[in-house]
Amino acid sequence: MKGYKVIFQPGDLEIEVLAGSTIMEAINEAGFDADFPCGGRGKCGKCRVKILAGAGEPTAVEQEILKEKELEDGIRLACSTKIHGNITVELPEQLQHNILITSGQRAFQVEPHLNKIFVEVEKPSLDAQRSDWRRLKDCLAKHGYNHSDLEVPVSLLRQLPGTIREAEHCLTAVMYGNKVVGIEEQDTTGTMLGMAFDIGTTTIVGYLLDIYSGNELGVVSTLNPQAKFGADVISRITFANQEKDGLEKLHAVVLEAINKLIGEAAEKAGISRKHIYGISIVANTCMNHLFLGISPRNVAVSPYVSAISEPLVINANELQIDINQAGKIIVLPNIAGFVGADTTAVLLATEIDRSDDIKLVIDIGTNGEIALGSREKIVACSAAAGPAFEGAQISSGMRGATGAIDHVYFGDKLEYSVIRGGRPLGICGSGLLDTVAGLLELGIINKRGKILPFEQLTNNAAQGFKDRLTKCEGEAAFLLADASKTGHGRPIMITQSDIRELQLAKGAIAAGVRVLMEVYGIKAGEIKEVLLAGAFGNYLNPHSACMIGLIPLELESKIKMVGNAAGTGSKLALLSLSEYRRAAGIAGSVKFVELGSYPKFNSIFAECTYFKTI
Repeated sequence: MKGYKVIFQPGDLEIEVLAGSTIMEAINEAGFDADFPCGGRGKCGKCRVKILAGAGEPTAVEQEILKEKELEDGIRLACSTKIHGNITVELPEQLQHNILITSGQRAFQVEPHLNKIFVEVEKPSLDAQRSDWRRLKDCLAKHGYNHSDLEVPVSLLRQLPGTIREAEHCLTAVMYGNKVVGIEEQDTTGTMLGMAFDIGTTTIVGYLLDIYSGNELGVVSTLNPQAKFGADVISRITFANQEKDGLEKLHAVVLEAINKLIGEAAEKAGISRKHIYGISIVANTCMNHLFLGISPRNVAVSPYVSAISEPLVINANELQIDINQAGKIIVLPNIAGFVGADTTAVLLATEIDRSDDIKLVIDIGTNGEIALGSREKIVACSAAAGPAFEGAQISSGMRGATGAIDHVYFGDKLEYSVIRGGRPLGICGSGLLDTVAGLLELGIINKRGKILPFEQLTNNAAQGFKDRLTKCEGEAAFLLADASKTGHGRPIMITQSDIRELQLAKGAIAAGVRVLMEVYGIKAGEIKEVLLAGAFGNYLNPHSACMIGLIPLELESKIKMVGNAAGTGSKLALLSLSEYRRAAGIAGSVKFVELGSYPKFNSIFAECTYFKTI
């Protein structure tokens, strides 16, 4: 099949693709870190690019989504435009995403999973013809190991004769329990590093750690490249199940991302990736399965059973993770359903299992995980909030990236802040919350979420925003920034449909909180602290969250942001064998509540989609 040249601007990057490929496929082939919220199905219109040369006729999807002026200017949708000739594509400014890397700290005892022991193996002689393995075991016995308990894989036994002599009988044994998992020449006990990973649906964060001291040596992060196959877990499960080699593709790109981050962290720290001996992984249930290359098919269908929930320790080479050949991959346990190891890690980090007070933990995302409890008991659920909080399915929505309106302020006039300054390109979830909360307080929208016409407004403070009440494709909307003030020349507004999307998302979380309180048998006032974990939870305005009913209003003063608590839990599990075992205990003791089968859930959810006006 004939190939065509694709030139990407700026930068003059040139690649060749097969005829009939989409621009989206070319972007992925070129290695750009692009985002396709709807998975490339032509539904969201967020993958606009400009064709500088070689633009063909627009597709029916493009004619429906794009305005006539955009089409005349060469704007196309990357997922819809197919390449049937040489083409030059201008990409939008590479977005710098705000990835939450800050994680908390708490007291714990460093207790490595692996240990290194330096030994000087006795040289053989005609009078002492003990085997190489026997002489190594004799040395390890002096360090408290029992001869009969020691194990070694055949692969290391093959290396032992050559290594022991090349090292002039001075070796470092890398130990995992009673098993020798590595043999290194000379004394290498001074260095043993590890990386703790939090694999989220949207982002991946990795922390480079000194396994001996527990010190953090660096942090790296990236967008989860699986986003090109779908913005949320359901779309990725669908891709894995329905597309040819879908599971293998999702598995491969996340492993590639992990290996890339390991290399980046090693380079920044000035060390070899072979100095890394341990990797810990926390992820939601779907991401956990995709990382392991296990189909998550059954997680998405009743009775929502995962293939694996137990903790795992895997040899690094089994997953083709490029670290020291003795390295181990430590995977924390899932809880049940969509409540995965990331929730286990959050609970480990926040120590709710040791708390005398009842605490509520919420990790808000496309799949919101909620836990409630104390040392007495912990209950948890998963709420399918959808991607609205991350800007997807919102008319002017975008992720928390450069150019996103992240906070909105209603005073005498409307003001907003933009991530990294400049003209806005869209609005992210925290800005959406602020806008809707402000419109509620002004009485511009009612408890059903309806944008009221100006003549129905009764709050005098709302009068100053009359000119911002507008229409978008025939439905009511509120203007945040007109076309002359944005970075792309299109207005940014919140539409009636956007408010409906937010109502569904916040209703799911609020209903989950309410169900857990009913199961626990408490009222909101009995909760002593609300811990918000994850990126969205740490960037939102607590007052806005309570104003729209995402969190009970009476809990506003009890809200505390805990950063990337899942990352903290991952670090704890990597650095301490006791903490890792404790994580398994936590996961096994949490009572999982399946919201879909909870009595009256539909009515609770419907009620929670309403706003409480003041």
